[in-house]
Amino acid sequence: MSSTDDRLDAIEARLARLEQAVGETRAPGQAAPTVAQSGEQPSRPATDADPWSAFETPRPSHSHGARKRAPESLPITQILGWTGATAIVLAMAYLIRLALDTGWLTPERQLALAVITGFALIGTGLWLRTADRIYASLLPAGGLVILFLSIYGAHLHYHFIEVQAAAGLVVLACVAALWLGRLFASELYALFAVLGSYSAPFLMPALYGSVVDLVVYFSAWSAAFCVYSVWIGNRRPYLLAAYLALLGFNYLWRDMAPTEWVAALVFQVIQFAIFLGGAASYSVIRMRPMGQTEALAHLPLLLIFYALQYELLDAHLPALAPWIALASAAVILLAYGVARQLMRLPLESGATIVGAYAALALFHAGYMELVPGEFEPWVALLLMPAVAVYMRMRGKEAGIGWPVRALVGVIFTLNYLRVVALADIEAVPGHDLLALLYAAQLYVAYYLTRSNSILSAFAVPSLYVGHVAMLGAAVQLFDGRLAVSLAWGAVALACLALAFRLKDTTLGKSSLIIFAASAVKVFIFDLSNAAPLVRIGSLLILGATLYIGGWMYKRVAALEESAA
Repeated sequence: MSSTDDRLDAIEARLARLEQAVGETRAPGQAAPTVAQSGEQPSRPATDADPWSAFETPRPSHSHGARKRAPESLPITQILGWTGATAIVLAMAYLIRLALDTGWLTPERQLALAVITGFALIGTGLWLRTADRIYASLLPAGGLVILFLSIYGAHLHYHFIEVQAAAGLVVLACVAALWLGRLFASELYALFAVLGSYSAPFLMPALYGSVVDLVVYFSAWSAAFCVYSVWIGNRRPYLLAAYLALLGFNYLWRDMAPTEWVAALVFQVIQFAIFLGGAASYSVIRMRPMGQTEALAHLPLLLIFYALQYELLDAHLPALAPWIALASAAVILLAYGVARQLMRLPLESGATIVGAYAALALFHAGYMELVPGEFEPWVALLLMPAVAVYMRMRGKEAGIGWPVRALVGVIFTLNYLRVVALADIEAVPGHDLLALLYAAQLYVAYYLTRSNSILSAFAVPSLYVGHVAMLGAAVQLFDGRLAVSLAWGAVALACLALAFRLKDTTLGKSSLIIFAASAVKVFIFDLSNAAPLVRIGSLLILGATLYIGGWMYKRVAALEESAA
């Protein structure tokens, strides 16, 4: 019996220690919740997700006082909310239609009812904001739409208010939209403000008597939206404003006074400065580098600006157009450098769009417009050494983005094909030496990149493309068929000799393409319509080079076997 009591005492002691351990992990005074006591299933914490979450500024979530909702119910509630707000707007429209049909609602009463409804929706949303901020924001959004439509209807349809009063009311509505967007932490209101402000000149053209008035109006809103974007921590308002400003002004200016190109040029310069400053200030102030998606959204804007500005300059200042385009690229590079220096963070996505714009300006304005056609092959020939010298001087800090690499590759490829195919190079100074120099440069590129882990992928293509250029150089430098065949054979044998010396099997194998080209040339071209002595000489040269090449190739193949 005593042994049984001892065992029971030991079990009770263990249970006491377990209870003590569990109690230490629980907050003082906190009861251990159980499913049986609560009668509910565990729920996940509520989130601020909604259909407009992709457009909103990320904010830290506060769990205190948050209402727990199942994730699967969020889309349904938002759909119900948007449907309800839309139904209210439609109900007001049908009410106005019914009032018109019955004759008891005059135009003045229509507008008054619409304005009252708009303010009522906004007030109701503000009243419900403390209960559910995201859901309550749907009502003021519908109210803003009604107010914008009421202002435009009062001026355009009924002519109750003058254009100056309508413009002032639009400005107040846009300011209210920005305030509501900040209050509800929703970008939807900012988008309403952008669309409302930039649509005003189209709906109320009488407001702006000159292009200068448009410049002032658009520039003021552009600066305001840049400041607002930095304030709320969201790039999309100033991005949308930039697109609408550039495209909208370009349309209105051409429709109003296309001869006032100076004002249009001033506008483009002002917009360039505003939005470049806004983008850079956003990154520096927020310490938030531009992401890849944001960079892709900025790139079309830069391309639109470049196209509109260069078209304008080429029509009125053709001599300065390329230089101004290059200067704009230099300003963007300077802004990027300043932002990078201030932030001391990697700006990879920003570097991509800056490099793309710089590459476009260099290719179009610098290469196509400023470089004379007869000097283009020489410029392309000097690009590769210039890049190599830059990378050598900068060392590990040398960073050349893919747009600039693509620029160099496109320019070099175009001129390489032009030189090898003898396409319009008679006017190029020293054109007889170009193919030889291109081949020499490609051989040097192969030698420098074959052991480079980063650039090794370019080694083999450089070697074979260099062979083609060397064969073309022999055709340009030598007149007779025998001389060309002898030069080709000498090149192939030189490749084998150098391959054995450098123990480079890739170089040795590449000689086979030269031997194949020599054989095709002899049997297809040299033996047709040639004198007997030329045929004999061609076959002798081909046979001798192939035999010697085969003997040397065996030694190169032995190198590969020994390495294996």
